[in-house]
Formats: sequence, C-alpha cells, structure tokens
Amino acid sequence: MKTNGFGRRSGNGRPSGPLPPLSSPPPFEPAGDAATGAAVPESPPVADDGFDAVHQHAKAVVKKRLDGDTLDPETRKELAEEITPLFEAWLEESDAELDPQRLSGLVGRVFRDFESVAAMADEEPTSDAGNGVAGGPATAAAPTAAAPTTAATPTATSARATAGGRQSAKLSRRKRANAAGSGAKKGAVSASKASVETAKEAIAPILLERIDAAAAAKLTRDDLSAQISDIVTEILFEEKIRLNSLEHRELVTKLLNDMLGLGPLEPLLADDTVNDILVNGHDHVFVERSGKLENTDIVFRDDAHVLNIATRIVTRIGRRVDESSPLCDARLADGSRVNIIIPPLAVDGPSISIRKFSKQAITLDQMVKQGNMSREIAVILQIAARSRLNILISGGTGSGKTTLLNAISAMIDDTERIVTIEDAAELKLQQPHIVRLETRPPNLEGEGEITMRELVKNSLRMRPDRIIVGEVRSSEAVDMLQAMNTGHEGSLGTVHANRPREALTRLENMVGMAGINLPSKAVRTQIASALDMIVQVSRMRDGMRRIVSVMEVVGMEGDVITTQDLVAYKYEGEDASGRLIGKFESLGLRPAFTPKAQYFGLDKALLEVI
Repeated sequence: MKTNGFGRRSGNGRPSGPLPPLSSPPPFEPAGDAATGAAVPESPPVADDGFDAVHQHAKAVVKKRLDGDTLDPETRKELAEEITPLFEAWLEESDAELDPQRLSGLVGRVFRDFESVAAMADEEPTSDAGNGVAGGPATAAAPTAAAPTTAATPTATSARATAGGRQSAKLSRRKRANAAGSGAKKGAVSASKASVETAKEAIAPILLERIDAAAAAKLTRDDLSAQISDIVTEILFEEKIRLNSLEHRELVTKLLNDMLGLGPLEPLLADDTVNDILVNGHDHVFVERSGKLENTDIVFRDDAHVLNIATRIVTRIGRRVDESSPLCDARLADGSRVNIIIPPLAVDGPSISIRKFSKQAITLDQMVKQGNMSREIAVILQIAARSRLNILISGGTGSGKTTLLNAISAMIDDTERIVTIEDAAELKLQQPHIVRLETRPPNLEGEGEITMRELVKNSLRMRPDRIIVGEVRSSEAVDMLQAMNTGHEGSLGTVHANRPREALTRLENMVGMAGINLPSKAVRTQIASALDMIVQVSRMRDGMRRIVSVMEVVGMEGDVITTQDLVAYKYEGEDASGRLIGKFESLGLRPAFTPKAQYFGLDKALLEVI
C-alpha cells in the first residue's frame, strides 16, 4: 500500500511513537459536527485493538488540554483540529474509505466521554466558603437575631448567589481554556514549521541525487511540482518522516522555491503589501509595509544559502558577485531593483536589498486618492508633461521618485520615441516606442564597462524625442543637461536631494565631477536654461510618501538661479492613529511656463488650478 500523507498529524496531536498494529476500522456511524458539538447519534461499541489505541490516544490529548476545565465550543473546535489527523492516519493505513461523516463520528465519540463527565460535575453542589456561597458551613453557623431562620432555610437571594458562583467558575474555566487554546494553536504552527524545515533539510540532498537537473530545467513549474511531489512522497516514506497533507504541500513548495526561485524570499515577493525586502545575513530578514519596517520570522540555512540566492539573481542578467566584485546592482524578472553586497565588505554576512514595484502601474489619479498629492498638483504635472517641460524629480532614498517618474511618463504621447537610461532597468513605461538602455559593469579582466555617461552620449544619436535618465548621480549630468538644451525637450530624470534648491546644487557639483573646468556662472546658466521644474517628494514619519513642493526654475539673476514655488505641503499636526495632517497649498503665482502651456492649448486648465 502506498500512502500519500504518511500519517497526517498536526503539532500538538503528534504521537510520541509509532501506533500499535492497526486492524479494520469500526462500523460506520452517522456523524454530526464534531467541531461544533452538534448531536451525534450513538453507534455500537467497537471491540478493536487498533481503534482503541487511537481512541485512547485522542482522549489523552483532549484530557491534557482541558486539565479539568469544561469543554466549551471554541476549545472543542480547536481540539477537533488536533485529533482529526490521528483518525485520518488510522483510516488510511487501514485501507478504509476516508469518509468525512465517519471521521466526524469518530472524533465526536471522543468528546462524548468528556461531555458526560462535565454534565455530572454541573449537577454537584458548589461549595465556596471564601465567597460566601450558600451551602457552606460558615453560613449555617452564623444565624443572627434579626433573621433567625436564615441559616436553616436558604433564601432566593442565596440560591441566586449559588448560581452566580457556578457561572463565575464556568467563565473562569472558559477563559483559561481559551488562553490555553491560543497558546496551543501558536505552538502547533511553530511545530508545523519546524517539522517542515527539518524534513526539508533531511530530504533535499536525497532529492537532488534522484532528479535529472537538465531535464528538470526544461519543465514548467507545474509539471516539475507534480513530479517532485511523487519523489518527495517516496523519500518521506523511506526516511519514516510523517507529515500531513498541508505540510507535504508546503515542503514541495519550499523545495521548488530553492530550485527555481529565490528560496525563503518567494513568499515575500508574492506578498503585495511588502514594498522592500532587506536581508541582513542569514538570520535577519526585514520588510517594509506601509512605509514602516518590521522584522520577519524568515531565515536562511546559513550565509552560503544567502550567497547562493544572490548569485542566482545576478547571473540572470549577466552579472556576477564574488570576492573580487562584492558589490552589484541587479533587477528581478518583474523589474524590482536589487542591491547586493557580500563579505568582506559586508561584515555580518551577505546583504540583499530588494525594492519591489507594484504589479499594476500607479497613475497620478491613484496617487491623488492615496493622499500622495492634491488634485491641483496632479493637473499641473499632467500639463507639464504634455507641454514638454524638462522635469527633475528630487527626493531621498525610498521616497517614491521612480514611482512618480513612471506616473508622469504616462502623459507622454504614444507617437514619441523614448530612450530610457538606467543602472538597472526598472522603469515601466506604457508607450509602444521605447528603447531601454542599461549600464554594464567591467568583466573579470576589468574591461568592458559601459557607464551612464556613455549611454547618454549614445542616446543622442538614436533620434530620441525624450530622454529619461533613471537616476543622475555622477558626470552624466553634463550630457543630460546638454541633451535638454539641444532639442530634446520633455526629458525626465531623478536625483537624490532633500530640498529643491539642494537638487540644483547637486547638479552643479556633478557637472564638476566630469572634469570640465567651467565658471560657476556658466554651469548655473546651463542648468537654468535646461530645467523647467523640480518636484520634491518625501517619505514622512507616518510612512506616507507625499509631494512636498513643486518648484519652477525661472532663470538667472546675476550668479543666482531664480525659482518660484507653485505648490507646497503645509504640515498641521497628526490624528489619533499617528497619520500626519496637512494640506497642499497653491501659492497663487502665475507659472512662468504658461506660454508653453498656451502653445499646447492647456493654459486655461493650468490657470484654473493655480
């Protein structure tokens, strides 16, 4: 006989050793609901040694859990989940049909013994001298002159006190049972995870010996999962490892994730509420949800396991990470950005930082609904993109610069040719005519590197209508500014800066990194003529990302670049939940790009929102 569950059992209901020899199952008995306590008709007793062993074991589990307390509905439901796998395993190994009604009847038979004991306990008189419950010796020995018959004849008040005492005792027992149930449930989950991990460590080497890696690589995940599941079942049987069906499926999923995916990180990648995944060595994995960092219970086997996953990520895009090149920027198949740093630079083990992006494109309208910006700001950005303004998005790490860049780029006309330039391709533009360029690190001999500046230079020969630079961080700023000044209007880029004026200063410094000796006034003049608008985004302390400023670059006055703020976010306080309260204020200034908006027929819409 070949079984597929190997005795399906869960954490707290796991027997300490093998069950006695099993024989045929008991006669079928109609069953009610064992978990909720619905009526279950009596069935004839079963004189079967195998069944008696399982039945007694289940009763021992229930008795240990109750510890003298009553069997309330919630505890009954949790216990039913614990002991059901015992009878499932027995029925399967007895070649009996796994009928839900029969299974419920067997579980219900265990509970009937405890219900009868509880009913007898409720009929016994309750005595509690400390609480003054009627019937205790203290009450009988203390008659008073004002009420000489009180001790001899229990009053209605005394009877109610007795009933109240019983009810209080029942409630107390129920609370203890619920608390114990909660702890047992958590313990069962922990035990289940531990058993799956233990089984995985035991069978993974055996599994790799029995499969053909070349053939497995040609199969789809579903086909490979089906074949792996059969092999895992055989190995579990041979190694005498018992898992229930849920644990078996989880084990197969974990093995597939290690073989095809990113191992322990796969559940986090599938979780849409996770924005960032941060691996600090093999035993510390953090995630960001709603702008807040939190620890997880996910761990790797060791640092070698983390390094293996990191290597798998970078090799998919033709890069490498090793001791000679311990730093690497990469991307996942869905465009998520990845940074990897390994020892000796990372002291506490390999570090992986993954910035996930939404599976669905986020639009300006969605950002308005989420409170990232006001409706007026959205209209200004839409008109700016349609009017082919050169826009620089400024912000700190994780402030949402790339997300905003994607949203603004949705306003670009489908007939325009767009060239994107990035260190690791992560932009998700929706237009059909896009050329995506990506930098390349040097090879093992230190040759073959292609920098961002070289790509910007090359893009000027590709007849682009717009050039989008994912992030300006070095000398490529010179070529980007030249492109904006030489007919490539409507270009976009991002830069790391805390304030809009600091973004201008950073651009000036990055031009100096190119080794070009130009007077400061000449550099600033080129910046002022190239840029039209700077949008500042910030991740605030409540986790919300907001546009805090929309600033227009007006021109030059002497040696100073002149600007004007169109919209700014004003902080006003916070509510009871810790969410910041504020408003987006329009400063009422007429935009300097109004003539451009008029050229595209958008000036009236612009002036309405200012």
